[in-house]
Amino acid sequence: MIFEPYNETAASIRERVSEINKQTLSSEEYEIALKTILSCIDLTTLEGTDNDERIAALCQQALSYRKPTNGITVAAVCVYPPFVKTAKSILIATGVQVATVACAFPSGQLPLHLKLAEVKYAVDQGADEIDMVISRGAMLAGDFARIADEVAQVKKACGVAHLKVILETGELKSIEIMRKASELALEGGADFLKTSTGKVQPAATPESVVVMLDTIKEYHNKTGKQVGLKPAGGIAEIEDAMLYYKLVRNICGPEWLNKDFFRIGASRLAGKAFDAVKQLTP
Repeated sequence: MIFEPYNETAASIRERVSEINKQTLSSEEYEIALKTILSCIDLTTLEGTDNDERIAALCQQALSYRKPTNGITVAAVCVYPPFVKTAKSILIATGVQVATVACAFPSGQLPLHLKLAEVKYAVDQGADEIDMVISRGAMLAGDFARIADEVAQVKKACGVAHLKVILETGELKSIEIMRKASELALEGGADFLKTSTGKVQPAATPESVVVMLDTIKEYHNKTGKQVGLKPAGGIAEIEDAMLYYKLVRNICGPEWLNKDFFRIGASRLAGKAFDAVKQLTP
């Protein structure tokens, strides 16, 4: 597929973000947005101190949201690969997906055959979703063929599991490189584009999300395939999430505003979103 030249500048993107952020939601729209945000969160722990006990507690946290909100809870729980089996044993048949990170997260510095082995291991353990990180060194060096091949091979290794491709936009820096990385990920078969690992600053930014959404929208217009978006990292407040909600609604459309095509990597946000939705529940 050939994408059109991308002519947005940093200034034009900032202006678009500002104009979209000024939009106000009615009280009814705001309530819908709050519920959508909670239902689209990937509740995550990716720490060196993680263990089975912590993973089990995180899964129970996800499930505990349901009763006070009339059935609304997060979309997925995201953990390191060794804990996929534990999470799956708790979340199976609950509708909450088990996601994991792969491909030498967060650095991406591992030979491809070992990355594929990690993905296959995670899928065998029961992962529903794979969040792979691209090789940013290769991307910045202009080795685009390597990136495209890597994404395509990881997608194949995922089998029926969905693939989120982490671009780590905070390291890509320029609009041109973010755009190219988005194009390569989509052409490789990504089910989602994801901004960040959460281990690099800056993580998610509205400007990087605009570039990714523009690419997703063009891809959909040309192929008919709907691909999701996941901003992740540094999203701690409801109003931060609301901005990403508005960006998705304005650029791609309301049909993206569900957990199949919109995720938020924001564990610090989950409790706040839950409390806000609980207050709305009769």
